[in-house]
Amino acid sequence: MNSSLNLNTAGLASNIVAPGVKQMLMSGQLFEGIRKYIYDNCGIYFQDNKKYFLESRLQRRMNYLGLKTYEEYFDLLRFGANGANEKKYFYEAITINETFFFRNQPQLDALASQILPEIISAKLAAGKNKIRIWSAASSSGEEAYSIAMTFTDLIKPRFPSMELEVVGTDINSAVVETANNAVYRDYSIRNTPPYYLKKYFKPSTNGSFEVNPDIKKMASFKIMNLYDDASMRAMFNFDVVFCANVLIYFDLASKIKVVSHLYNSLNKGGYLFIGYSETLHGISRAFKLMSFPNTVGYKKE
Repeated sequence: MNSSLNLNTAGLASNIVAPGVKQMLMSGQLFEGIRKYIYDNCGIYFQDNKKYFLESRLQRRMNYLGLKTYEEYFDLLRFGANGANEKKYFYEAITINETFFFRNQPQLDALASQILPEIISAKLAAGKNKIRIWSAASSSGEEAYSIAMTFTDLIKPRFPSMELEVVGTDINSAVVETANNAVYRDYSIRNTPPYYLKKYFKPSTNGSFEVNPDIKKMASFKIMNLYDDASMRAMFNFDVVFCANVLIYFDLASKIKVVSHLYNSLNKGGYLFIGYSETLHGISRAFKLMSFPNTVGYKKE
């Protein structure tokens, strides 16, 4: 997930078992139990070939806690006195967060050249002056801040009375903290145009880059599970939703559920963007497919 619910993105290493440490094995029965627990709680379905991935990710956490078996860890997660708090570390372990600034330029181009002018014209006619955009599975915040920079540079000069609010959400608490701090390393800014890098980032002596305060205040971030009905019902009145590289981790039933919530979160005339490898075909017929240069979007009519 752009991540995340983002199994799309800011990256835990794929091999997290320390050199020299023997990889522990999980029984097939326990794998089924943990897989069902993940699915029931966040809609992600782990295929059989992801068993090693799950073993590796959980072993690191178990080593930290001093636990010897996966059974011990699963009991702690479900029944332990600190189980509710452990769940956030569990989600951090099983999700991958791989993203960077201006990752999907064609979507940003469509947003600035066609979508926002269309939406803003309708808002101004109705006496409204705020655009709300949701970066679902926002990972460490690069997508949300890229949207804010694009708006500031290309939209604000044309529509000076318009304001932008970007809300980023992710199930992984660690990447949400990074997003709120808005300090990034070379990996995150590798695709950033030099003009934007100079204008909207402050370089640090330690090699990091901090997002400009004016951009930072346009976005807010919080922990949220896209599979949680109550949380999703609270997300409404958005003009555009970005939810890239999330649906690929769901089965059909979970996709239908999440996309239905995303549809409800949009205002009439709003747009949904998903990842390049994703489609709503066979998932939802409620949106109208819209073509833009080098990308597509989905419109709520």
